[in-house]
Amino acid sequence: MQDNETLDNKIHNSKAEDNGAKLIFENPTLCAQLLRDYSGINLLKDVKPEDITDVTERYIPMFTEERNADVVKRVKVKEGEEIFIALIEHKSSVDYNVSMQILRYMVYIWDDYERREEKRVSGISKLKGFKYPPVFPIVYYNGESSWTANRTLKSRVALSDIFSPYIPNYEYHLVNTADHGNDELIKKNDGLSLLMILNKIRDTEEFSSLNLPKDYLDNLSANAPQDVLDVLARVVAVLLRKHHVSENEVQDFVSQIKERHMSDLFANFKATVNVQEERRIGRKIGQKIGQSIGEETKLIKQVCSKLQKGWTAEKIADLFEEDLGYIQKIIEAAIEYAPDYDADKIYAKLHDESENVIKA
Repeated sequence: MQDNETLDNKIHNSKAEDNGAKLIFENPTLCAQLLRDYSGINLLKDVKPEDITDVTERYIPMFTEERNADVVKRVKVKEGEEIFIALIEHKSSVDYNVSMQILRYMVYIWDDYERREEKRVSGISKLKGFKYPPVFPIVYYNGESSWTANRTLKSRVALSDIFSPYIPNYEYHLVNTADHGNDELIKKNDGLSLLMILNKIRDTEEFSSLNLPKDYLDNLSANAPQDVLDVLARVVAVLLRKHHVSENEVQDFVSQIKERHMSDLFANFKATVNVQEERRIGRKIGQKIGQSIGEETKLIKQVCSKLQKGWTAEKIADLFEEDLGYIQKIIEAAIEYAPDYDADKIYAKLHDESENVIKA
């Protein structure tokens, strides 16, 4: 038996977004919602949290540091005592080898099942009626780009058209947050729907445009089990820290979730994240003050030259390898002086605004 310290070291994951996914699917209520609403299997339409047992710890040896955001569940379904295993794999970027990784996990799970059954009844796996439990592999994906990996194993095997009968034939189930619009998710009216909405947020602009109905948030506040609220609080804390929100503000938001004040929280949540982004850009501009005026004025002139040619902020930032937010601030300051663009006046306006932001 592993001691607690060893176990903690094994399941520690340095990726905050992966830990967020692990938090979600370790929770039986949220896992039941995933299986009911996103599996596409009728047998699972009535799965309840009490039907689900987390057995991830049993399979820790098959997870590496990069893989340990994944969870393994034992699920009891209606037909008597029938059991199957749900293997939930989290991805934040496209992984073309996931079908082979999952096959290794499936074989590991079946091998473990066989050993346990053999301990219970020696020789049972050699009997005609012995059956291995089905393993339902789910890939939960919340990355920015489209999922372009093939979901079958044979796509990873050379000459699969010739040797197809001899290649294990399986396909994993993909749950892609991008495939589910916010309006669709809101109709689900459950904790997982809100977490999937949060999983799709990439930047402060998306925070600003997030418009969640008050009755949706009030319903979650009133009806979500406390353990689901705890998960929501922890995931929101990860998001806030990612956007450099102060720890005092993070703890304030966490308290509001746990105390079931969700609608008030999100109104303040967006405002706080926007202020933090403004402070970050202000610090970025402030750093330029330490550089020569000529160096930054030269960049301003280059940005204005591209603006006259109709370039976008994204294209300009990419060309000069500058922070997009900083380039957008230059453009905002420059608009007042179009079409001639006086670089000295733009510089003065830019730094006057940055000092106000930094002071705030």
